[in-house]
Amino acid sequence: MEEGILLLEDGTRFQGRSFGAPGPVVGEVVFNTSLTGYQEILTDPSYAGQLVVLTTPHIGNTGVNRLDQESPRPFATALIVRELSLTVSNWRSEHSLPDYLQSHGTFGLTDLDTRALTRHIRAQGAMRGILAQGTALRDEGALLERVRRAPSMEGADLVREVCCREAYRWDEPTPEQWLGGTGAELELVRKLQQPTELRESPIYHVVAIDCGIKRGILRQLVDHGFRVTVVPATASAEQILEHQPDGIFLSNGPGDPAAVTYTIETVRQLLGKAPLFGICLGHQLLGLALGGATYKLKFGHRGGNHPVKDLITGQVAITSHNHGFAVQPDSLPRDVRLTHVDLNDGTCEGLEHPGLMAFSIQYHPEAGPGPHDALEHFSRFRALIARNPR
Repeated sequence: MEEGILLLEDGTRFQGRSFGAPGPVVGEVVFNTSLTGYQEILTDPSYAGQLVVLTTPHIGNTGVNRLDQESPRPFATALIVRELSLTVSNWRSEHSLPDYLQSHGTFGLTDLDTRALTRHIRAQGAMRGILAQGTALRDEGALLERVRRAPSMEGADLVREVCCREAYRWDEPTPEQWLGGTGAELELVRKLQQPTELRESPIYHVVAIDCGIKRGILRQLVDHGFRVTVVPATASAEQILEHQPDGIFLSNGPGDPAAVTYTIETVRQLLGKAPLFGICLGHQLLGLALGGATYKLKFGHRGGNHPVKDLITGQVAITSHNHGFAVQPDSLPRDVRLTHVDLNDGTCEGLEHPGLMAFSIQYHPEAGPGPHDALEHFSRFRALIARNPR
C-alpha cells in the first residue's frame, strides 16, 4: 500500500492508502449504507462509472468468491473504505478483496474518513472525484483539472458499455448454498421460496432486456417459473417479439435513463404487446416511455434499509436501493398510477399502467445485498402474465 488521495471536483481532499490496481481513476462519488454485500455491490453493473464509498467501516474480512458475483467482474470504477481487512476468515472465500481488485484492474482506497466523506456528499450532493496514488500526487492541480473535465453522470449513456452483445438463455436458479440448512430443513426453506415445480417445469417465457442486469434478478425469474432469454438493451422491438415472449422484463443499469433513448423507444413500441415489469433503471425507462420525465437526485439512494410504502395496500417494506435518478410523479399521464413511495423523501418507487399490462418498481426485490421483503413482485409479474396469456 502507498499513500493515496481522493480529490473531489469542489477541491475537497481526503487522504488514505491505496490497494488493488493503480490509478488515477475518475468517476462519480457515491455512498452505500449496506452492512454486508461488498462483493455484490462491486459487481453490480449499475455502479459503472462510480467511485463507491462503503459506510460500513470494516470491509474485506469475508473475502470474495465466484458464486456471490452479480456479474462476471467488478463494474464499480473504484472502492473506498474506512478499514480494509487483510485477514480473510470465511470458508467460502476464494480470494482476498485486494487480490480480487488487483486482478480486475480496480482501484481501492482505505484508511479514509468515510464518515466525513459521506456527510460531505449528503450536504453538497454526489460529485465527480479522482483517486490517485504514488507519483501522480506530485501535481494535485493537474488531478483537479482532470476531474473537472470529466463527463457528468447527467446525460451519460452507460448502458451500451455494460449490456450483453448477443442474446442468451439463462436457466440457473438461486443456489442452494444461499438458502441455509440441510436435508429436510433445506427442502422446507426451498418450498417457502417457490414451489419446485415452477422451476422444473416453467410454462412462461420471459425476455429480459439487459441494461446491466444482475444475476440475482435472473435467478429469481427462474425461481418463479420462467424460461428466460436475455437480449441486449440495443435490441429492437421487432427482435424482442421474434422470441415470442409471454412477458418482458426491463433490468437495472447505470447512467442517466433519459440518455438511453433507443431502449425508451423500444419500450414504447412494446407497450401493450405483452405484460411488462421493470426494476430500477427499468422503472425509469418505463416512466419515460409512458410520457413521464426523470431527474437526478441530490445524492441518490444506495443501501439495504429504505422503507417503501405500497399506496394500494398500505404495507411498508424494507428494501434494497441503488439509484441516482428518479421518476417525476407529476410528469406522468393521468392513466399511469403511482403505486409506491419512499418514506424517507417521498420519491416515486413504483408505478403501473393497467391498460398496457405494465408495472415497475424503483427498488430491488431480489436484493443482493439486502432484505427480501419485496420478492412478491416476481409473483405479481407471473400473475399478470397468467391473466394476459399470449
